[in-house]
Amino acid sequence: MKVLSIVGNRPQFVKSAPLSVALRAVGIDEVVVHTGQHYDQELSQVFFEELCLGEPRYRLDLRTAEVDTMRDALTRVVADESPDVALVYGDTNSTLAGALAAADADVPTVHVEAGLRSGDLGMPEERNRIEVDSRAAILFAPDERSKVILTAEGVPGEIHVVGDVMADASRIFAPIARDRSRVLERIGLEPALRYAVLTIHREANTEPDRLRRLISELNRTAWTFVFPVHPRTRHVLDEHRIRPAPSLHAIEPLGYLDMLALVAGATRVVTDSGGLQKEAYWLGVPCVTLRPSTEWVDTVEAGANTLVDPDAPDALASTLEAARFPAAAPPLYGDGHAAERIANVLASAK
Repeated sequence: MKVLSIVGNRPQFVKSAPLSVALRAVGIDEVVVHTGQHYDQELSQVFFEELCLGEPRYRLDLRTAEVDTMRDALTRVVADESPDVALVYGDTNSTLAGALAAADADVPTVHVEAGLRSGDLGMPEERNRIEVDSRAAILFAPDERSKVILTAEGVPGEIHVVGDVMADASRIFAPIARDRSRVLERIGLEPALRYAVLTIHREANTEPDRLRRLISELNRTAWTFVFPVHPRTRHVLDEHRIRPAPSLHAIEPLGYLDMLALVAGATRVVTDSGGLQKEAYWLGVPCVTLRPSTEWVDTVEAGANTLVDPDAPDALASTLEAARFPAAAPPLYGDGHAAERIANVLASAK
């Protein structure tokens, strides 16, 4: 079997690492194509280097998130490679473009991280999830909740509950990150410092007025934040002269191992990222999510994650103080061996 794996952004590089290893282990030929949706060095190449991923056979270097542009380029790759399946991850525009390109060539789509729903159709990610799931021939869901959602929606593809491949990456790489990373020393902070990790990157939260409100509210808290700044966020901060306070240590984006180590040593995570909500949970760190909804509902129900409306962030300081990680937190999203299950399902479909 030949699998065409399509990646384009930071979380997808992480997800692809354990699955690439698992595919090789069962004798599946994997061809990796990098769309270039994330083309910044710190959000792209560094992940291939840190995670020891094989060099993608195709680097499209498109430097865009436009679905149609990526679809056209990917359609040509699909035609050249004639894969048995196209494998896409998550909910980005690269995910949707890959599914559409596969459909153009009548190649089945495999969707990893299927069935997640936040209920917010204003999020492009939510619309992407729904459309990709409706087209996928094989859907790998992280949990039973996702399977129930997919079944209720009547998706035509096969549904397999396998866990989350990001849990695999966290299981494998968190101990390595703790041992190797010297990120706090490099950015000039004392290792004993109590700090929160802050990330803001979603399109809705980087609208100038909203971002200004969020930064203003964060500035007023008594917390020290380490703030790896996404290129999109950096552009808005600079263009609109939005100034983080000195307590918000704005640094360049970090590689995966440094970011894992940073979260593992934090007392809180404040984020609008889906992936960080899960990583905080697996690392036992309370999370505050700058969104009115989340696709990772179980983290909220477990009491480990609290949502804060980014249009009304005045409760942020009190939410930070109140956040706790529950002593009896249940295991969520699998056991860290999702990649092996996915590879075995695909191998049996040869």
